[in-house]
Amino acid sequence: MIKLPETGFLRLKHIIGDPTVNPPIPPLIPVSKSTWWAGVKDGIYPKQVRLSKRTIGWRVEDIRALMERLGIAWVENAA
Repeated sequence: MIKLPETGFLRLKHIIGDPTVNPPIPPLIPVSKSTWWAGVKDGIYPKQVRLSKRTIGWRVEDIRALMERLGIAWVENAA
């Protein structure tokens, strides 16, 4: 089970994971960066939200809906 906050935004590394950081970030949706961006372009994955001039993210609600559609489980109300 994957823990997700109730509301907010997720950065790409929190969605597709990042094994290079310490501790490694496990993927919510196990696809590559190029596959993710192709899916966003094709409408398979949710559109990004501009958080600042150089920062983008995705709404947790949109990622939850995608995970539900893909059959991936998460834990409610994670801290």
